[in-house]
Amino acid sequence: MVASTEAPGAPGIDPRWTSSAKTGVGTALTRESPVWFTLSHGILNEVYYPDLDCACIRDFGLIVTGPKDYFAEEKRHAGHAIEPFETGVPAYRLTNTALDGCWRIDKRVLSDPARPVVLQEICFSALKGDSGDYRVYALLAPHLVNAGKHNDAWIGEHAGRTILFAAGRGTVLALASSLPWRVCSAGYVGASDGWQQLYHEGRLDRGWRRAGDGNVALTGEIGFSEGVGTALLALGFGDDAGKAADAALASLDTGFEGASRRYLRGWRNWQKRLAPLDEVGAPGAYRVSMAVLAAHLSRTTPGAAVASLSVPWGFSKGDDDLGGYHLVWPRDLVETAGGLVAAGDLDAALTVLYYLRSLQRPDGSWPQNAWIDGRTYWNGIQMDECAFPILLADLLRRKDGLDRRGLAPFMPMIRRAASYLVANGPVTGEDRWEEDPGYSPFTLAVEIAALLAAADLFDLDGDPEAARYLRETADCWNDQVERWTYVEGTELCARLGVDGYHVRIAPPDDASAASPKDGFVPIKNRPPCQSSLPARQVVSPDALALVRFGLRAPDDPRILGTVRVVDATLRCPLPQGPLWYRYTDDGYGEHADGAPFDGSGQGRPWPLLAGERAHYELAAGRPDEARRLLAALEGSAGQGGLIPEQVWDGPDMPERELSRGRPSGSAMPLVWAHAEHVKLLRSLADGTVFDRPPQGVARYIAEKTTSPLRIWRFNHKIRSLPAGKLLRIETSARARIHWSADDWTTTQDVETAENAFGVHLVDLPVADRRDGAIIFTFFWLDAGHWETIDFTVAIEPPAADEERR
Repeated sequence: MVASTEAPGAPGIDPRWTSSAKTGVGTALTRESPVWFTLSHGILNEVYYPDLDCACIRDFGLIVTGPKDYFAEEKRHAGHAIEPFETGVPAYRLTNTALDGCWRIDKRVLSDPARPVVLQEICFSALKGDSGDYRVYALLAPHLVNAGKHNDAWIGEHAGRTILFAAGRGTVLALASSLPWRVCSAGYVGASDGWQQLYHEGRLDRGWRRAGDGNVALTGEIGFSEGVGTALLALGFGDDAGKAADAALASLDTGFEGASRRYLRGWRNWQKRLAPLDEVGAPGAYRVSMAVLAAHLSRTTPGAAVASLSVPWGFSKGDDDLGGYHLVWPRDLVETAGGLVAAGDLDAALTVLYYLRSLQRPDGSWPQNAWIDGRTYWNGIQMDECAFPILLADLLRRKDGLDRRGLAPFMPMIRRAASYLVANGPVTGEDRWEEDPGYSPFTLAVEIAALLAAADLFDLDGDPEAARYLRETADCWNDQVERWTYVEGTELCARLGVDGYHVRIAPPDDASAASPKDGFVPIKNRPPCQSSLPARQVVSPDALALVRFGLRAPDDPRILGTVRVVDATLRCPLPQGPLWYRYTDDGYGEHADGAPFDGSGQGRPWPLLAGERAHYELAAGRPDEARRLLAALEGSAGQGGLIPEQVWDGPDMPERELSRGRPSGSAMPLVWAHAEHVKLLRSLADGTVFDRPPQGVARYIAEKTTSPLRIWRFNHKIRSLPAGKLLRIETSARARIHWSADDWTTTQDVETAENAFGVHLVDLPVADRRDGAIIFTFFWLDAGHWETIDFTVAIEPPAADEERR
């Protein structure tokens, strides 16, 4: 036996992740198999264990050597083909054919439903010469628990079998082969790993059996021989070496066919329960999207789902970008649940709602994003993410998706969420792209729709006073959407011949002047990738949310003007059809030369936005146009049918694997895009927008409800109100309002009253005032002192108000 020797070159080069352009994602639908795998470039990429937010390898591929210093790596030196075992089942056949025509590798890949193991059945065929001329090596790069540094790798023995092991951060992997390993090696990446040894020396040093505390790699020669060209490799996981090795060896004993039968049965049974939407879109596309949604759901933490099993531009990212997209975003999670509802899987969507309930913070908010166990990753707050769970609860209620307990388990969650919205809206912490604060049409639409939905839920729960207050707040905000986000008289208006348009996001009007005692604390986010243009010039398709969430009619002249501006500035014609950019001068995407996003770049078209635009076209009564956009969305998918976050819009750059209209280096798949795809299929099948909340349609489009008041808060200090409106003052503590309508010549005092959401409010009866100003200050009843500042709200004369509106 060879003595154990530490490989040279510690700790190896700085680790990097791998391509985000996945061609397949898969998992078994059993609790016994908490392991998820991804595929790209013909090989296994990140594998996640014991949950979706724990990536444990960078990649796992093969190297082929032969006579005369022959060296080939299948991910770089082969053409790749992939197909599922059957439509809607994420088990895959991979065919990698050497570009020089020397060999072919056929694989079948899935995970063992009975244990945390990924199985690869590998068949090697010589196309030139004899199979004995070649040697085939498995090369595995462990990145245990989201990190390539500080891992240990070693060659060990277990139950009389040679096993390749790696460990880090309390997790161990074990790689076993059905054919005996001929020679194995552990080394440091970039120095003594198997790739370096085979490329430079043509052989492995069997004495290098351990590499500790570094960026490590494991390599083993598969024991192919004349007449024996098929091997089964099992990659097992556990919290110690024995458990990981036992799992891998047990899977080898069960064999590929046994695991495959159970894996396929689980997916077939799940797919049978889904709504029959197969005929609406491209053949097989619906089932691929549903498989993506299901494959991103946790089974160790029911109801949790991540945004993508990928790291955008991962080949340029290291350990300092721990999250990737394998994190929970409440918004993306609700979108995933909406896709499940659209497909008829109400039970899974309800489980998501229960998980969201567990993730809610005591103040009623949700984290901007988080690990599956609830630990916060980014520290921002996005108001739409605090509203979306209410909309999901209402959607499930309207679709009969609640269980026998009905709304009761969720009403405390809804009350806390509504309280947070009314106390902190309408200004968003950041917009839906995790960037700028201000007035966002998208966030406003979600907030207002959620308040109306919550009002219905409180009515059902026997609390009409809470419902009334929420509707009053929603009406007040809805009245001001155009005041906050609609501009007129710009250069764009003149150039495009429109009266005005909605901007992407407008700066808050004095909303930053927060009083700490009033409970509002602005939260900063990561450095944004926002546009450098003035807010009045930055447009976005986000304004279509005003139609999607039922607040504006699709033929509203202001919406039509916005659509015209959006199409003139953001529409990108591509071979598959038109797609749209997120907003003017977006910086999130590759650089012009194709270099990966590195904190700056140039935004590229998003297929997701074609789905949102298709929903607008359907709402506008143009189903044929919606179907054309569906084709553009589906036509943006990469190999394997996965829909990317962005596609490349420049000339082809083969050296960077960028082709016009094809996936860029961003996340793929983007689960939100697949959810939007499923919802669009359902909407087209129904002939109406599937998930549009009905409350706003009835209240604002049919009944044309307006608000009799405007609301002043310390975190939203309005400077004026139209003549004819009441002035509502809201605080988070008991107060006496000392106020005057004639510059303190006469004064009045009135005390606030607390409502069901902990808001202390009073309505000042100033609707009869046609001009002038309201001046007021506060005496804090509990603290026993006066506010030291007077506040002023000007009254806008009716003519000015009409002109503005």
